[in-house]
Amino acid sequence: MAALFLGVAAYFGIQAFQYLDDPLGITLAYRYEVERTVDLTGFVVREERVLPDEGGGLLRIQRAEGERVSAGGTVASVYADQASLDRQAEIDSLESRVEQLQYAQDLALAAETTRKLDAQITQNLLEYRRFLAADRLYDAEGVALELRALVLKRDYSDAGGGDIALQLQELGAQLLALRAQTEGSVRRITAPEAGLYSAEVDGFETVLTPDILGDLTPSTLSSLTPDPAVASRTGKLVLGDEWYYVASLSTEDALALQRQQEEEGKLPLRFSKGVDRDLPVMLQSVGPREDGRVVVVFRGTAYLRELTLLRQQRAQIITGSISGIRAPRECLRAERAFLGEDGKIVTETQTGIYCLVGRESRFKPVEVIYSSESFVLVRSTSGDESLRLRPGEQIIVSARGLYDGKVLE
Repeated sequence: MAALFLGVAAYFGIQAFQYLDDPLGITLAYRYEVERTVDLTGFVVREERVLPDEGGGLLRIQRAEGERVSAGGTVASVYADQASLDRQAEIDSLESRVEQLQYAQDLALAAETTRKLDAQITQNLLEYRRFLAADRLYDAEGVALELRALVLKRDYSDAGGGDIALQLQELGAQLLALRAQTEGSVRRITAPEAGLYSAEVDGFETVLTPDILGDLTPSTLSSLTPDPAVASRTGKLVLGDEWYYVASLSTEDALALQRQQEEEGKLPLRFSKGVDRDLPVMLQSVGPREDGRVVVVFRGTAYLRELTLLRQQRAQIITGSISGIRAPRECLRAERAFLGEDGKIVTETQTGIYCLVGRESRFKPVEVIYSSESFVLVRSTSGDESLRLRPGEQIIVSARGLYDGKVLE
């Protein structure tokens, strides 16, 4: 029994040693694309107007972030006390119920109506889930309110329309009484001109304006600080349709971006957060040179409503892309080894990669077109079809005594 035990232990020990000692490592080659970028850190600049902060009372914002407000439109309401605010919340709830009852009454419980409501409810559920997954809680809250209203409409459509007129009459009387009680206890803050509403006031509204961007130097840009005197509970208006991104970068990069714009037109700008798409911008100006760096100003005219909360941001300008076959850095060889006529290993200087073809290793010459810390992008340089590196081939990452044509067990 002891001999049998020792024999089995020795067998498994040898197998484990061979497994761990085997240096052969293989991975698959596949096509990959890397973007070439210029990294930036700068500020989003807009023409902004801070709204007056009505002192005292309870403030209730009436606009969503990025919502367009016409001149004279209500931005917020200021209530004298908590009782006035509670009455307004009750008025809003009653108005919502009236709207839902009128919807059910007008469409007369048609089958087409219920199908339409079901489709809208399903769509809102999907949007609500998407916003939650993306951690966009503000947008999720708006969808949740709309979803609640749709569900209540669907409920009223199933309940029948016999008593809807009576309910509307009762709700109308309640609304009249509540509105009479709120008269004189609420002040409205209106927009002095048209613009996009934003609740965020950070103090840069008067420090960073479109008028000063052309005169900035890298040192003045880095020393900018918000004005502590600029504050408002009400928020601000973003005016016009243009926005700017100002940042400092090297003179060489700025000249390269100017050449790219002359050749391709608008440049793609990608913010690190806040916006999930590339934004088309124009390089509007390049400031005076200072210690090899300049201030560049990019101008955009699209998606302004999605940028109202952005200020100091990291970004990238996409300058191009490189496509090739991706392989680990350690598989790249500077020499090709093969058996000479005398049976000895001969080497020649050539950049390439060993691949497993059948049971043999084959050296395939390549050219490195991109290199990173962990991988390289290569393209084949061989005119022989049998020696061309293709996506899907098995690349040998590590092996002992490797040479071209070696049979690997």
